[in-house]
Amino acid sequence: MRRTLPPPSKPLPRGPLTLVLLLMLPMVQRPATPVSPAAVRPAAPPTARPVVASVPGPYGITPERRALLNTIRYAEGTWLDGSDDGYRVLFGGDRFGDLSRHPDTVVRRGYASAAAGAYQFLPTTWDRAAERLGLRDFGPASQDQAALHLIQQRGALRSFDRQGLTPEVLARLAPEWASLPTLAGESHYGQPVKCRTELQRFYERELERQRRLTSA
Repeated sequence: MRRTLPPPSKPLPRGPLTLVLLLMLPMVQRPATPVSPAAVRPAAPPTARPVVASVPGPYGITPERRALLNTIRYAEGTWLDGSDDGYRVLFGGDRFGDLSRHPDTVVRRGYASAAAGAYQFLPTTWDRAAERLGLRDFGPASQDQAALHLIQQRGALRSFDRQGLTPEVLARLAPEWASLPTLAGESHYGQPVKCRTELQRFYERELERQRRLTSA
């Protein structure tokens, strides 16, 4: 039996009405692609860095370095219980007032010396360090920078940063500061010297204090 096909549907007339009908049709949205949990990585935690005081000059001052500087002052007799007056000490113990420059004053007290400041810089030693670092005065911050520069020049700064105040570090610094002991426990220049045990005890006590000050 022959089937009669229904007449084809008429195409929609083109015009404004057709456009409106098409716009009313629901849009087919693609499902969002699921994100694999492995693809979501937590942010890396910040890397811990040693606390370094902000000071003028190329050398940062950590609590460890500050404790070392104070230990040198203790050995050189300019510690004065941590007072900034130690930065004004002449060889022999007298004080000077002008911190705009090295005083370059020779004092005769058993020995004759023009050493001055917290680290008892000789004028020529100071002039070389100040020129190298661009230091414009003889104030405490400048003296600290010059002392760290001398420690670096003696090849002791990196060893100290890694290992602390070892006998080898003290021995490297003995030619710079006569009060620090060589490996034999003597002064490099035959002058009065502090023993390693006393210096180590002072350093550890001072390091603990500096760490407390930093964390406060």
